[in-house]
Amino acid sequence: MNWWDDALHRATAEVVLVGALAGLVGVQVVVRRLSFFTMALTHATFPGVVAASIIGVNMFIGGVVAGAVVAVGVAALSRRRGQNAAAATGVVLAGGFALGTGLVATQQGFSRDLSAFLVGSVLTVTPRDLLTTAVVLGAVAVVLVVLARPLLFSGFDRAGARAAGFRPGVWDLVLLLTIEVVVVTVVPAVGTILALALIVAPAAAARLWTTRLGVITALAVGFGAVSGLGGLYASSRWNVAAGASITLTATGILLMSIVLTRSVRTA
Repeated sequence: MNWWDDALHRATAEVVLVGALAGLVGVQVVVRRLSFFTMALTHATFPGVVAASIIGVNMFIGGVVAGAVVAVGVAALSRRRGQNAAAATGVVLAGGFALGTGLVATQQGFSRDLSAFLVGSVLTVTPRDLLTTAVVLGAVAVVLVVLARPLLFSGFDRAGARAAGFRPGVWDLVLLLTIEVVVVTVVPAVGTILALALIVAPAAAARLWTTRLGVITALAVGFGAVSGLGGLYASSRWNVAAGASITLTATGILLMSIVLTRSVRTA
């Protein structure tokens, strides 16, 4: 029997990869205050994966297409005079989730699979899902390292970015699309609703411990992987939904970090 034939073995590998991936991109989400946009992406991805499932297309492709449309749409709306990113993101959030719910309602008996989209089903991941997650993790790491300079300039010094020859709008879109790919990748493990917590909580916890971006990234990746493993253990130990227990573990790490860092500073 191959090691990968065991569902629990595949789930263990998947939660480590997904946790590391979420922590890696979560740093960009936290330091650039894109949590609300990421929440909109998780909801807007919902109709994409539902539509892909209905027509028999890979859900990853459906989610990527839906998320790309959303990312481009939000970027375009936020650049129009009289509009702002928060308003455009809010509209997309509500509209995307409503569209996904409407698509589910058109399919009789399809509601049984709804929970898998919303809260994930990590025990059903396939070797193909694992390969996809590993490839995306490597690709996102390369993108964030190679493009670190323009992304940093665009995020924190837009005038300096233009002076250096960078186009902030283009690099903003690159980052939004990168976040969107990560959101779609973590959906099989934690679902569209719980993905936000796994992306934001490890990075937010890491930021409490240090201000150095490299150290924050390393801690966020570690916290994300620990959240996955701890949540999977809790799920198997107490027979609770894996997506929910992974999310609660990530939230617990954030709460512990808040308490411990305050204790250290006041000691």
